[in-house]
Amino acid sequence: MSSDGSVRAEAPDEAAAWQSVPHPVVKVDRSGVIQGLSASARALLTDAEIGTRLADATPWLARAHDRFLSDQSADTGKASTTGKLNGRDFEARPAALAGGEVAWWLVEDAHRSLWDVQQELARERKRAALLDDVSAVLMASLNLERCMEATAQMADRHLADAAVVVAPVRGARMPVVCSGPDGAAEHRSVDADPAEVSGLGEALRGFPPVPSRWIDPASVPDWLIPSHFVGQVGSVLITPLPGHGVPAGALVLLRRDTHTVFTESEERFARLFATRAGAALSAARLYAEQSAITRTLMRDLMPPQLGPNGDFELAGGYRASADHEFVGGDFYDVHPAADPDGETLVVLGDVCGKGLEAAVLSGKIRNTLQALAPLADQHEAVLKLLNSALLTPDNSRFATMVLASVARREGQLRLRLTCAGHPPPLIVRNDGTVEQADTRGMLVGALPQFKARSTEVSLAPGETCLLYTDGLSEARGGPLGQEAFGDERLIGALAQCAELPAEAVVERMMMLASEWVTGREHDDMAVVAITAPRRTHLSAVDGHTAGRYIA
Repeated sequence: MSSDGSVRAEAPDEAAAWQSVPHPVVKVDRSGVIQGLSASARALLTDAEIGTRLADATPWLARAHDRFLSDQSADTGKASTTGKLNGRDFEARPAALAGGEVAWWLVEDAHRSLWDVQQELARERKRAALLDDVSAVLMASLNLERCMEATAQMADRHLADAAVVVAPVRGARMPVVCSGPDGAAEHRSVDADPAEVSGLGEALRGFPPVPSRWIDPASVPDWLIPSHFVGQVGSVLITPLPGHGVPAGALVLLRRDTHTVFTESEERFARLFATRAGAALSAARLYAEQSAITRTLMRDLMPPQLGPNGDFELAGGYRASADHEFVGGDFYDVHPAADPDGETLVVLGDVCGKGLEAAVLSGKIRNTLQALAPLADQHEAVLKLLNSALLTPDNSRFATMVLASVARREGQLRLRLTCAGHPPPLIVRNDGTVEQADTRGMLVGALPQFKARSTEVSLAPGETCLLYTDGLSEARGGPLGQEAFGDERLIGALAQCAELPAEAVVERMMMLASEWVTGREHDDMAVVAITAPRRTHLSAVDGHTAGRYIA
């Protein structure tokens, strides 16, 4: 409709041009009748058609049109106006056309759009910072229970009104950790079927999460609701906690009935949170499993506890090359006699190298000696068999050791000693004299041939035989930090231990060695003391007063 009341049809070329206009544009004549619409304007102004009055389609734009026609001398930028179309903010910018018509360009409010972008950017930055905090907090601990607690508490603070971490079912029960007030956490062990909760069974198996709108809040069981959660559950979100190859569990988020349901954006962010938490939980669970395996293996590699052994005293001391390690290449063992009149076999050895690899070989040697214990009355035969067992193509390590067979004979403690490439044992007499046992032999596991020479010594009551590894005598430290402890200093220290019990001798030697190295790098150290106890008895003056020991 033109100014004279007629509706003008658009030419084909003009209609095609309208389709290519990037912004919504409305062409209006001087009487306020719409004469043209771009394709985007048609989609935006659903009530507008060519020939429709602008006032019927969008009143605020019609008022702006009238103001513009009344004062076309005004600056075009000042004639622009803003308003809402389909709930969105637009700025309408006029352009005068030939024939008195006006083209109104509808541009979505730039300031409003920029504000939305800034808000979205700030929100994403906040979420990214939170995810970084999640990784930092959760990865700081490899304790599985603390990691589950931290996951529940962080999800409670940032994602929902309450959060629950459900671990994979182990045995007949399901571990559950609920968020609690004031940073506390509530641990539960639940005997329930996760398949009873919509989406939980799938999440624990690592399947994609079920949208929260598909979960009926009324179906959430009591064991899945934290005790501090007050009110009715209004919305539930369940998402898997992805692990390293296997699912690490599931995260359950709860909102009260006063809150809206989880949006798609919140669900996506919850999945990102769960990914970080799942990685930390999986690492903690793997560490826990490996620690359990290590403890089981270490139990057999650790030196045994020694104490009184019938007719003699036994004491042992051990220190690995590094303070954070529990085992190394040094070892000692005791194989009790099969009968009361038999000999007890005491073994102390040193495997070439340090750390776990050396400890593994020491474990192999100890197991082999355990099997050869019935032959302990023939030291050289035992060492030859052990030498053959260690000469394998994949073994490049050797060991030194000393065997001591101990038995009481004719009122004295008799020791048969055999060294295999090892420092000879030292014997401290009651007068402080220190003797070196006359025994020597070849390394074990180095050459196909093996030879050794044994010796016998006797210990009077109160005297001690000391077995030790070269980690003690070769320990470097002292005032200058590089001086070896040395055999002379070792013999002098042992002379001061005359007439001391076995445990006191070991404690004294280990204390001196520790003071000598004072935190410096050193080799593994092992010491065993075999002491003939003094013959003492308790003598009471009468039947009522305490007695005393008499040597």
